[in-house]
Amino acid sequence: MAERVSKLIVLGAVAVCVLAYCAYVRPGYFTSTVYLEGLLLLECLAGAIWLYRQIFFPILLITFLLAGFDPPLGGVWNMGRWVILGVGAVVGTVIMVRERSHHFGSAHFLAGFAVLAAIVSAAVSRYTVLSFSKVLSLFLLFLYAVTGPRLALTGREDRFFAGLLVSCEVFVAGIAAAHFLGRDVLGNPNSLGAVMGVVAMPILLWALLLRQEAFAHRRRVLLFGVATYLTFSSHARAAMLASFLACGLLCVGLRKYRLLAQGIGILVIVIAIGAIVQPEAFSDTVSAINSSVLYKGKDPTEGLMSSRESPWEQTVDAIREHFWFGTGFGTSDNGQVGSTDIGRFATTTATSSEHGSSYLAITAWVGILGVLPFVFLMGALARRVVHTVSWMARTGNPAHAAIPLAMIVFAGMIHAAFEDWLFAPGYYLCVFFWSAAFLLVDQAPTPEAAGSHAPLFWRFKALRRPWEPVGPIR
Repeated sequence: MAERVSKLIVLGAVAVCVLAYCAYVRPGYFTSTVYLEGLLLLECLAGAIWLYRQIFFPILLITFLLAGFDPPLGGVWNMGRWVILGVGAVVGTVIMVRERSHHFGSAHFLAGFAVLAAIVSAAVSRYTVLSFSKVLSLFLLFLYAVTGPRLALTGREDRFFAGLLVSCEVFVAGIAAAHFLGRDVLGNPNSLGAVMGVVAMPILLWALLLRQEAFAHRRRVLLFGVATYLTFSSHARAAMLASFLACGLLCVGLRKYRLLAQGIGILVIVIAIGAIVQPEAFSDTVSAINSSVLYKGKDPTEGLMSSRESPWEQTVDAIREHFWFGTGFGTSDNGQVGSTDIGRFATTTATSSEHGSSYLAITAWVGILGVLPFVFLMGALARRVVHTVSWMARTGNPAHAAIPLAMIVFAGMIHAAFEDWLFAPGYYLCVFFWSAAFLLVDQAPTPEAAGSHAPLFWRFKALRRPWEPVGPIR
């Protein structure tokens, strides 16, 4: 440890000397926003590589979040996220190959076949260069997801999940504060609902089921309520459905029927009190909810899915026109000829369109033949979710690393049926989902363990006093 600290001090001294020399010789570098942004990116990247297992994963997620927030330094994060993702994928692969401490199963090979299918679709695309650039981003995402998060988790399960929970709490509190101040930092209501419904609500509800101190429990109850409110206030139907099903599955799987009934009962009571005390306001609220949430401003006579019918129909038409190999991964054939005017590394209106579903989108992009690896990959993830829920039902024990991962994957798969983000590597929720998905591949209980009550769960050793999860129920 002392040797490592001394090396770090020497490295820091050398860096300071180099920067001082550059400031003396080229002072203009330190007055340029572009150079300062690049220097900041390099500093973050060097620190992340130095402590790859400890901090690279959160830094990657923060970088993609900042790119979505569009902060003052949004330009450098938009460009730098791909640099950080590529470096993370390469460094993680090198470490894993050198240590040979992890195995690669069928799900990992299916991800590789999915990338190959995307390459084939890009080769026949009207916008070949753009499609290949998007395939490269998918490859880097999958490569990092099967290496980086697994290295961050292995041997650090206690700290990893404790840090994940604390980060989730801070994130929900920060987004809530910005929301109440009138700042939409996530860009749009659909993103707010997706993050809260797919990630925050399942994680916080899982944390409530673990044994913990009274103060921690009350804090997480409050934050779970805040996340629920933010999900509802987003008016995102897909997020509401995904969060409700994931939280319901968590309660049913762990045999927490009383908790589920209490939650539904409290919701019904609050609605009833509001209807009795202010009937006119309640009636106006119901009408507003019907208009903005259920029908999205459309005519009620057209049905609940009227806002989705147009993109669904357009996507189905694109699938029919490009049946076997698709329009090219990440692109939509809008009839324009590929040229330098389209742009090489940015999505434009000429090559993008709304699909209304991640599953329809990937089918349109890679065709019927190319979509098969993606289907098998999603099936492999669904299989792990089933195994985890089976283990939960057998033991009733919430203290298993696979449980929060399975709920995130389940909620994401439901939500992706109505929103187009699951195969969009530039979106922060996509990065988090696939990281959680490949962690689930490693952590999910086997069918034999689910049938024999094997104690495969981990204990929060580093935080035993405030957490103290129970042992297996036999």
